[in-house]
Amino acid sequence: MTRVVQADYLVVGAGAAGMAFTDALIDHSNARVALVDRRHWVGGHWLDDYPFVRLHQASAFYGVASTLLGGGRVQRHGPEAGLHERADVAEICSYYGHILNEQMLNTGSVEFFANCEYSADRQFVSRISGKRFEVPPKCRVVDARYLSPSIPADTPPPFDVATGAHAITVNSLARLDEASSEYVVVGSGKTATDTCIWLLTRGVDAGNICWIRPREPWMLNRAMIQPDPALFLGAAARIMETAAAASTLEELFLRLEDSGIMIRIDRSVTPTMAKTPTLATWELKLLRTIEHVVRLGHVRRVEPGRIALDGGSLAIAKDAVVVHCAASGLKYPPTIPLWGRTAITLQPIRAGFPCFGAALAGYVEATRSDDAEKNRLCPPTPYPNTLADWAFMTLRGAIAGMAFGSEPDIKAWADGVAINPARLPPEQDRTADLQDVLARLKVQVPRGLEGLARLI
Repeated sequence: MTRVVQADYLVVGAGAAGMAFTDALIDHSNARVALVDRRHWVGGHWLDDYPFVRLHQASAFYGVASTLLGGGRVQRHGPEAGLHERADVAEICSYYGHILNEQMLNTGSVEFFANCEYSADRQFVSRISGKRFEVPPKCRVVDARYLSPSIPADTPPPFDVATGAHAITVNSLARLDEASSEYVVVGSGKTATDTCIWLLTRGVDAGNICWIRPREPWMLNRAMIQPDPALFLGAAARIMETAAAASTLEELFLRLEDSGIMIRIDRSVTPTMAKTPTLATWELKLLRTIEHVVRLGHVRRVEPGRIALDGGSLAIAKDAVVVHCAASGLKYPPTIPLWGRTAITLQPIRAGFPCFGAALAGYVEATRSDDAEKNRLCPPTPYPNTLADWAFMTLRGAIAGMAFGSEPDIKAWADGVAINPARLPPEQDRTADLQDVLARLKVQVPRGLEGLARLI
């Protein structure tokens, strides 16, 4: 027997995007929401991530619009003194649990269905009991899984592992029983950098780490991506100024490096990857102590004492631990309108801040009735992979910001939520530095957009 769930919205996926959308929707409407996830609880991939993971951006930029993640504190001690706090995985999962219990379920507006698999016919089924559920035809389906990341915990290694080879996911690294004479880290992105930093800060000698980097990454200097509008928008103005002046994409990134906005680990190699997570300068110094870097393409097979790669083979210690950090992370499906014929498909709107984009979509859904108008106000912005992708994301994100920022109520809402990195205080509270930055932006944004369009 199938139970009919009386809901106005069926949100499929209770990770960061689904939670941010639902929070904004019920905060600004009387909608009833059925929230469905195949996992046992809310929080998405954070429930499965490696134990030493933490946000790469300030906590204030993450979560839902109604409730600040963390206390908005500036760190006073440690290597990131002066930068805003970054939540670890335990804090993030606890935060989402609190949001579900205290601000969603308690209102009576949300019903949560854990361990359930959604099917395309507006039905979902419990993976535990087998019970089936469906929503009425009038219920809107919200797909919050379209850009769900791939992480090592749920993605098999993209290489063969021979019998006797010791290859593990990054999740297992913190649970090793014995030290190894060599750790081989496979991957170029945030997970790999986190892993190398974790090993180094746990006392592993840099000479005992081999880092296989199929591509070199560009990253953002974390000190420039902070909840300070003068600092954040100052970096945005500098990006636009640089885009207007650069003649190639490579020159754009090199100039941004000179400006302290972009970071690369090895200054002798020009990166081709630009997913651009943030990195702190103390982390950069540690990563640069690892000298055994292998650039022979992707790993094809791991054997005891040997790794086969696209461009050759690598001898490793017999007891080497090979750490799989090579899941793709970000996904790159086609960009489609958020409001479609059969579903609302959540995607970033402002470049690089998916929680804000999902919350913005929830607010716009609650306050507008015409889907064409909603799509005009909230054009999707894809995640970046290459340098050209990053330039395109920056271009599209700026255009999207001008679209939704032209609506007084949306601008007022956006300026009032911490997850919006570009929010502005009231005019009477703006410092002279911020006023100067805003004047620069007014001049440089048209030139920068023209430059970005030319470069891509």
